[in-house]
Amino acid sequence: MDVTPTETSKNTEPLFWQQARRHLVRYGGAGDKQFVPLIVERAQGSFVYDADGRPILDFTSGQMSAILGHAHPEICEVVAGQMGTLDHLLSAMLSRPVVALAKRLAEVTPGALQCSLLLSTGGESNDAAIRMAKVATGKYEVVGFAQSWHGMTGAAAAATYSAGRRGHGPSAVGSLAIPAPQAYRPQFERGGVYDWQAELDYAFALVDRQSSGSLAAFIAEPILSSGGVIDLPPGYLVALKRKCEERGMLLILDEAQTGVGRTGLMFACERDGVVPDILTLSKTLGAGLPLAAVVTTADIEEQCHRNGFLFYTTHVSDPLPAAVGLKVLEIVERDRLADRAAAAGAHLEAGLRALQQRFDCIGDVRGRGLLLGMEIVKDRQGKESAPELGVRITRRCLELGLSMQIVQLPGMGGVFRIAPPLTVSDSEIDLALDLLGQAIESSV
Repeated sequence: MDVTPTETSKNTEPLFWQQARRHLVRYGGAGDKQFVPLIVERAQGSFVYDADGRPILDFTSGQMSAILGHAHPEICEVVAGQMGTLDHLLSAMLSRPVVALAKRLAEVTPGALQCSLLLSTGGESNDAAIRMAKVATGKYEVVGFAQSWHGMTGAAAAATYSAGRRGHGPSAVGSLAIPAPQAYRPQFERGGVYDWQAELDYAFALVDRQSSGSLAAFIAEPILSSGGVIDLPPGYLVALKRKCEERGMLLILDEAQTGVGRTGLMFACERDGVVPDILTLSKTLGAGLPLAAVVTTADIEEQCHRNGFLFYTTHVSDPLPAAVGLKVLEIVERDRLADRAAAAGAHLEAGLRALQQRFDCIGDVRGRGLLLGMEIVKDRQGKESAPELGVRITRRCLELGLSMQIVQLPGMGGVFRIAPPLTVSDSEIDLALDLLGQAIESSV
């Protein structure tokens, strides 16, 4: 059924779009298509509903965040109760939810991570983590992946390379990048086999040549989501941590999208047994509400404090989002949602691979748990990018009632980031696969 908004659709309300065009800053970069041509009125579970009351299956969990689905009743109860009791404080004051969440994070995060700074967004938490690494080490150079996305604020933007580099002037002094390991499009091969270790060795040899001797930190996502859902190969994080230790660098892991159960483990770094020096959480920790955390060791916290670490923001240690974070962790653990993500992810991946057998334009399926990527190409053999096809599939998915997001990056095909809520049902996964198949079939 074609459900493109018609002239009689409430989604085409002239006054709404006139006011949107007149009063909103367009924040999505260059191009004509800034906003999805829908008016979203409400959301529940795995669905959002437009102005016509049409259900749209949300397979991006909002902005990759709503791991408990929309309007989870227990989260709604916490928000209502905390809002009526204690929502915001002077940043120098503490409340019980803040201390309780910091304690809980110390219990669930790996290794000796035990001290938390509670903030609002992923960019803000990465900014704080980078500042913390600089203050702790007394150095200033920060290395990241050339396909990374860590945020749009200050230091986080300087460590972001997948987009947003042009037109903003120079980045922070000491910003360096290395290529992310891509098994689907390998740049280093030995005997026809991808050799990520050789690639990593070469990359750090270049870092050493460029460095002024002031390497403070490496910041990495275990799965580069906006970079095309690039999953670091098993063993890569171990080797990366070793490279950092050899140079006196701290390892910052940005688990904004991979943390709190999404990959089938509470934290993606647990697969490799790697404990970062600093862990950042955001998106999934608040399940869609603005909450972020920087978690580090007592030794690094003490070193930062002695050296005058300053990150005093309006909403640091706010009680309302802290109470939400506590409830999110409780639900994820109580309902075994990390295990559910592993099982549901396997079901979803199997369905995507079945579609890959039907359609030659699906070049690769990759990822972990309920963070999967599907790369669209002209044909599997050539692996050539097919941006127009990706746009057509995205548009057709929405017409059929499935919200999907595709990222287009130089050097690869368009990649769908597929990240439904951890609460998604098997029947909802099957519906999404059916709609996706219809969208591809009518677009190729």
